Amino acid sequence: MPSVRVERVRELLRRQLGEIIRRELPPDLSVLTSVNSVELTPDLKSATVLVGVIGPPHLQDRAVAHLNHSRASLQNLVAANVVLRHTPRLRFQLDTSVERGNRVLSILDDLSHSSPGSGS
Repeated sequence: MPSVRVERVRELLRRQLGEIIRRELPPDLSVLTSVNSVELTPDLKSATVLVGVIGPPHLQDRAVAHLNHSRASLQNLVAANVVLRHTPRLRFQLDTSVERGNRVLSILDDLSHSSPGSGS
């Protein structure tokens, strides 16, 4: 279980990165991109940022590639806004949990409608 400090830093990074991405990403990408969560190593030196991108797969890939390409400048902006001894090394990854959840709900919905004994 992560310490209270790690949890606080995770939440702070999530909020700051969300603001930075809204300001710094090209408008066509920033409108469709959100920071869903940040996973930190216990030593706070590395962070995986899970981003959600609304749109087709090619737009999702483009947004994540742009974020990873801009990683150094985004880290510098985080360092300017968040006071930490070491700014974590950022790595951006597409968060597909919402899509997986929607797919599961769709399958459950299909099963409940196609089940022969589902009528009351």
